Amino acid sequence: MGHRVVLGVRGHRAVGLIQRLLLLVVLLVAVWAESRDFYKLLGVNREATTREIRQAFKKLALTMHPDKNPGDPSAHEKFLVVNRAYEVLKDQDLRKKYDKYGEKGLDEQQQGGRYESWNYYRYDFGIYDDDLEIITLDSGDFEAAVNSGEIWFINFYSPRCSHCHQLAPTWREFAKEMDGVIRIGAVNCGDNNHLCRRRGINSYPSLYVFRAGQRPEKFNGERTKNNLISFSMQFITTTITELWQGNMFDEIESAFSSGLGWLITFCSDTGDCLESKTRQKVAGMLDGLVKVGWMDCTSQEQLCESFQVTSGATALFPPGSSLDQQGSVLWLKTLDSREIYNQVIDHLPDLELLTSESFKRKLAHHRWLVSFTFGNKSPASNEYKKLQAALRNDHIQVGRVDCISDSGLCESLYIHKPCVAVFKGLGIHDFEIHHGKDVLYNIVAFARDSVSAHVTTLRPDNFPSNRKEPWLVDFFAPWCPPCRALLPELRKASIQLAGQMKFGTLDCTIHQNLCSMYNIQSYPTTVIFNRSSVHEYEGQHSADGILEFIQDLVTPSVMVLDPSSFADKVKGRSEGQVWAVDFYAPWCGPCQALKPEWRRMARMLSGQIQVGSVDCQQFQSFCQSQNVRAYPEIRVYLGNSRQPDRFMSYNGWHRDAHTLRSWALSTLPRSSVDLTPDTFRTLFLSSKDHWVLDFYAPWCGPCQHFAPEFEVLARVVKGEVRAGKIDCQTHYQLCQSAGITSYPTVRFSPYLGAKRHQQSGEHINSRDANTIADNIRERLQQLLPRLQNIPKDEL
Repeated sequence: MGHRVVLGVRGHRAVGLIQRLLLLVVLLVAVWAESRDFYKLLGVNREATTREIRQAFKKLALTMHPDKNPGDPSAHEKFLVVNRAYEVLKDQDLRKKYDKYGEKGLDEQQQGGRYESWNYYRYDFGIYDDDLEIITLDSGDFEAAVNSGEIWFINFYSPRCSHCHQLAPTWREFAKEMDGVIRIGAVNCGDNNHLCRRRGINSYPSLYVFRAGQRPEKFNGERTKNNLISFSMQFITTTITELWQGNMFDEIESAFSSGLGWLITFCSDTGDCLESKTRQKVAGMLDGLVKVGWMDCTSQEQLCESFQVTSGATALFPPGSSLDQQGSVLWLKTLDSREIYNQVIDHLPDLELLTSESFKRKLAHHRWLVSFTFGNKSPASNEYKKLQAALRNDHIQVGRVDCISDSGLCESLYIHKPCVAVFKGLGIHDFEIHHGKDVLYNIVAFARDSVSAHVTTLRPDNFPSNRKEPWLVDFFAPWCPPCRALLPELRKASIQLAGQMKFGTLDCTIHQNLCSMYNIQSYPTTVIFNRSSVHEYEGQHSADGILEFIQDLVTPSVMVLDPSSFADKVKGRSEGQVWAVDFYAPWCGPCQALKPEWRRMARMLSGQIQVGSVDCQQFQSFCQSQNVRAYPEIRVYLGNSRQPDRFMSYNGWHRDAHTLRSWALSTLPRSSVDLTPDTFRTLFLSSKDHWVLDFYAPWCGPCQHFAPEFEVLARVVKGEVRAGKIDCQTHYQLCQSAGITSYPTVRFSPYLGAKRHQQSGEHINSRDANTIADNIRERLQQLLPRLQNIPKDEL
């Protein structure tokens, strides 16, 4: 909905002066805001992460907030602009719309009109953003993290929760203590409300341990550092072996033959050995890389002497090492678990080096994760040594290519900078490059997803411009966060559509000419190539959204109308038929933002209301003849065929599918009836019909959301089951005697031959009209033998 502002100057001169000054302030702020984009307003670049955006906004909030600038009349308006920039850029879908269409692609309600006090931003906002040991997770990377195979201990918190703030110092100390042993994370449920609700989080702080493939374990004890450590350590199940004369040589030989070395701590009356808790930590940190054991030199004195150990000590024995080979055994001079880990990991051999000759041969029939490097060793190189162990059970081998030595190989794959890629065992040209975070858990999750998905990294030589089979191509830039968020969803969709459609990604920072050829203006832009047809995807960044879009291409839910078909279908509609029509212009940002929501609404209205759209750029004079003055113009043409020009225009703030559907359905004649205490007795209790009832309260949000769904249900089951609604605010005694304790409550009450009582009926949990209708019909089918035995005089 747009705003019309009529300005005039009347009354006293002082009032007029104040009005002019206020107007000047607003105009100056508007010019200031218009001259800078959202990224520049926050002082971040376009590839900034959500965390970086939040940190940048916090810095501005602490200096620009009106509470800190009481003498500045423009402080409120300036801060609104910055707040709006933050509200848009922190949301992946809004950020995508902004990147593509600018502010004109955003609904007016997305203006960041509300903000918190200065104290909130100072003390409550982004509690763990500055803590390196604590990984702040959001909806985009949560699943990859908890399914990576690593152990995660995650703090679900709310910025407004006092207990969360009390826990924060303890959580930081705990994270430092456990750094490298397990992953310590935090989820801000204020910013990730849907994620927290989906995970069943209903109180703060909620602390859970996640392990891939297992049910999360909740921490319920007193929140002290030692209690948190004890709880965490029980999930470190790596075996620590006590070595002695009877098992020593078999254990070492078995590990060496598997390519694993031994980290052994020798304990004696003198010197230092690793205490039990430290051994367990180190074992967890080095799980799958080395075996960890200890030896009691007071009882195994001769065995220790054979290792040239006479006092407490700790050493790494790599496969094939020997005390006779100088330098092959690494003697450690520290008892700190993190320092031991760093020294051991640094001593382990690097990933297998693949050359041009071995690359094609080894990757032809086996799945590989390959790290492409350019000479200099990156800080992540040592962490990559853990990949082989992490992916061993997935049968994914791990190697590396030096692009300085094998520049021709890397150039043939269009690899110009360090990266990680998965080759799927179908040759060297079927691969996918990782564009997520350069951290172990993200790479492991990517490798597992990629080998089972059907997404290929595209290049000019394999781009599907003239292929017979349909392709979905994602044109993207690696620096673009919404692009990175879309990639895992593409993998999910490719599995769902295996054999029906192929999926590929094209990096427009490398293949600029190819992207220019297809007029790619923003990222990500997803296009479906189906022989001669090309369709640009507009919708949510989710596998379900992509599947819905493709389904809509096969079976369109929105009829494209021209003047002729509009006159025939809409103006010439039959009695009772209703049409919803979107008058739009292709250049209009809000129109483009509406398109996927309009398609989704059309599918939700299937069988209820016909849905169409008119391109007012193509049919400009026709739209003018229909008095269309702004875009998008959304109308419902009502079901009275004797008044073909009668319509209702939508003037609401929100243009999402659910809101539009509710509005469209509200224009239809009602199929349900309102029941009062009198009609409840005469129509329901004494009735011989089947009934479905909705007990609701007008102030109840879920009730309001369910209301149009109940009307759909009433129409779907019309003729089979009657539908009634009871307002429990107005008729409180009736609902209380019916045993209603929450809203909305839906009950199905079949007629079984006997008079009903007030609490008659079977509770229905679903809030979906079609699901409820299916349940009712299934229940009636089950009751059919009983219904057939009801005497005719009782029917």
